[in-house]
Amino acid sequence: MTVRAQDLLLGLVPLALVIALWQALVSFGYAPATLLPPPGLVFRRLAQQLTTLTFEQDVAATLFRLFAGFLIAVVLGVTIGIAAAASPLINSAVRPVVRVLAPLPKVALYPALLLLLGFGHGSKITLVTADALFPILLSTYYGASTVEQKLVWSALAAGTPPREVLFKVILPAAAPSILTGCRIGLVISCIVVFLAEMITSTDGLGHVLVTAARTFQAVDMFVPLITISLLGLILNGALGALRSYLLRGFPEV
Repeated sequence: MTVRAQDLLLGLVPLALVIALWQALVSFGYAPATLLPPPGLVFRRLAQQLTTLTFEQDVAATLFRLFAGFLIAVVLGVTIGIAAAASPLINSAVRPVVRVLAPLPKVALYPALLLLLGFGHGSKITLVTADALFPILLSTYYGASTVEQKLVWSALAAGTPPREVLFKVILPAAAPSILTGCRIGLVISCIVVFLAEMITSTDGLGHVLVTAARTFQAVDMFVPLITISLLGLILNGALGALRSYLLRGFPEV
């Protein structure tokens, strides 16, 4: 058995234990089935919902907001992080902003975003971007700041143009840190887009959950929770596989 297969099996064990505990709570009467439906019923309902156009559109709306906000955060975070690491002047300007805004719960800004951008995609994408930005920015800055200066000098001495040093030396050397920040930002994006849709939306998985809760449909309420969890698991696994592929020459991967 390969190392990856072992890691996959070990990763499935906690999920199996959670489902088993869930089933036990229902089977032994610790939780009423009307409030906590059995997992088999929820997964059957999920399979049914995945074949309906309405649910597919809700999933597509959530994924669009998630990817749009996350990709904007990646572009901004990597650009600003590299610039701050390369320029003391930019670092001096960015540092106080990061210190003030990074600890701030971005969801507190959501009412203002709703007033400025409305109830459509714009406010939700902006909230996702704001939340995912800082882990990517900080990881990029750390990775670029810790690049050995000897590598840069060696590249310049070998005749590499200064503009190409960024793409041939700094970015590859900082890639492990950048991709780690991206994985953290992706997880945050999944959480934030779901939360934003729960607060105010006419579509998306968060809206499906709120609608089901208002009508006391316990099974339909668990379906979007399972769906966003599975999406997060799949996306995180895909990004992890991409990270392993891109960093296959690094000893820690």
